[in-house]
Amino acid sequence: MALSISYEDIVTAHQRIQAYIHQTPVLQSTTFNQLVGAEVFFKAENTQRMGAFKFRGACNALLQFDEHQKKKGVVTFSSGNHAQAIALAARELGMRAVIVMPQDAPQIKIDATRGYGGEVVLYDRYTEDREAIGQKLAQEQGLTLIPPYDHPHVMAGQGTCVKELIEEVGSLDYLIVPLGGGGLLSGAALAAKTLVPRCTVLGVEPEAGNDGQRSFESGSIVHIDTPKTIADGAQTQHLGQYTFPVIQTYVDAIHTVSDAELVAAMRFCASRMKTVVEPTGCLGIALAMQVNLNLKGKRVGILISGGNVDIQRFAQLLLA
Repeated sequence: MALSISYEDIVTAHQRIQAYIHQTPVLQSTTFNQLVGAEVFFKAENTQRMGAFKFRGACNALLQFDEHQKKKGVVTFSSGNHAQAIALAARELGMRAVIVMPQDAPQIKIDATRGYGGEVVLYDRYTEDREAIGQKLAQEQGLTLIPPYDHPHVMAGQGTCVKELIEEVGSLDYLIVPLGGGGLLSGAALAAKTLVPRCTVLGVEPEAGNDGQRSFESGSIVHIDTPKTIADGAQTQHLGQYTFPVIQTYVDAIHTVSDAELVAAMRFCASRMKTVVEPTGCLGIALAMQVNLNLKGKRVGILISGGNVDIQRFAQLLLA
């Protein structure tokens, strides 16, 4: 079966979105390098517009709308970062955006989505089906549904961050990527394996929601109940029909980390790197800090996927 995206799609996406996105910085920490015994390059997507990598995929998708789609607008469902990304991209392009968000999403993400002009529809993530709500709104109002990860245009857009990273720092031995529904991991892995075929690509998800790991190991998509984890951006129930085959093809392994390990990584970022990273954004950092992952002497890329965390919640986690 042919995969839904190619590296050429990522290159084209990068050209398409370049006028709208930030080329985010690559950070390094001598202390972290000493801690893990490797040369680590952090791609700081927490400094992307709206605070996460999601803006890349949202822009790439909306920039390909035809005139009828632009006139009607877009609908999506998201726990927060894709919601903000679609709302901001739609505002930039003069479109209406309807966003289905869980009632328990971080208030900072709901407020920001509304601030970007998104029309927020709230639902209960534990009892209602967000995909069904999104599809119903699309049918009733003529909106185009752009899901948060399972869409080729979204996947290609997300892959542009790794294209930038490798073009800036050169060859990598390892690339570590957060995993929720697989939009970032699929695009990132495809970009990494095309540019550096010998690069080992690792996905990482919260251990409470290891559907990706189970899917990867079993060879078919595993569905789970909404996991309870502080990594709200990775509270997905399954990988996507488009993302999973790409992950199967280009990813080497999928690991998990605990919420306690995420807090330790957040604390390191805040205290030693002077940067605010949300729990989901710390997935890759937390994995690199695990003693059983031997990165000694390697060149390692880690994607910091986002920084959208309520400051009171951030303080509570760090001081717990």
